[in-house]
Amino acid sequence: MRTDRLQREFGIEVRWSVFPLHPETPEEGVELSELFAGRDLDIRAMQERLLQVAAREGLPFSTRTRTYNSRRAQELGKWAEARGRGNSFHQAVYRAYFVEGRNIALIDQLLQLVEASDLPVQEAQDVLISRSYAAAVDADWQRSRQLRISAVPTHLCDGRKLAGFSSYEGFVRLIGQG
Repeated sequence: MRTDRLQREFGIEVRWSVFPLHPETPEEGVELSELFAGRDLDIRAMQERLLQVAAREGLPFSTRTRTYNSRRAQELGKWAEARGRGNSFHQAVYRAYFVEGRNIALIDQLLQLVEASDLPVQEAQDVLISRSYAAAVDADWQRSRQLRISAVPTHLCDGRKLAGFSSYEGFVRLIGQG
């Protein structure tokens, strides 16, 4: 991924923050056509643009017809970060959602990602039941509102923002190296 390359080449530190993208989405998900109903959006053209950018940047990406609630995945992501496995878990969630089209709201799907990230499954289950990382997610959501973030992904560096799937060169400019 581009952030891995930035870390290698420039020694930057990446800190993940989560964002409330359609938090009203039910566990079973929503068709994109329903989510964007009433808006003047061409979903197919939007996805085609994303596919092109992803291909140019060597990012895995595929089209999908549904969106799913990411709140549980975000809470587990905060837990994974606390255990030193955040990057691995976030990348597994990205692949599951954006490449495989999996429903990341479902506990069984999340626990499979936990296991694939070499994290303890029973502990993850306890985190989900106790909601012990809910406050950390709430704090990120509040920060995203304060920063007026409205798109995923958005990258921040020294008060500057880079929204959407951007080129590696865009990231280099964001960190002030280009």
